[in-house]
Amino acid sequence: VQLQASGGGLVQAGGSLRLSCAASGDTFGRYTMGWIRQAPGKEREFVAAISGWGRSAIRYADSVKGRFTISRDNAKNTVSLQMNSLKPEDTAVYYCAGDRNLIVGLMANPNEYDHWGQGTLVTVSS
Repeated sequence: VQLQASGGGLVQAGGSLRLSCAASGDTFGRYTMGWIRQAPGKEREFVAAISGWGRSAIRYADSVKGRFTISRDNAKNTVSLQMNSLKPEDTAVYYCAGDRNLIVGLMANPNEYDHWGQGTLVTVSS
């Protein structure tokens, strides 16, 4: 599956952004989809994930719970990340990632995703 992320930009603290990821090339509904971010000089960090068909699991990093919402539209082959109450520490390149065979217990591990988009930069100013 090929992934294309979009929606990043510059926003003030407290603002909102919505990231989208468009998928092509395979049966999107089978894939667990995740958002992973990487800030300058830091390791990749799990943000959120949503499972594929037949399961209904959603996971969030503690740092974004209550502020971010992940969703998917299998008919449109897209996954989105609604980000509210943004903080300067949310500044990072955000990647969408997918894996066809990812079990629920591993959804929060960035290393388990086989397919990655190109990333979209989110900058939150204070």
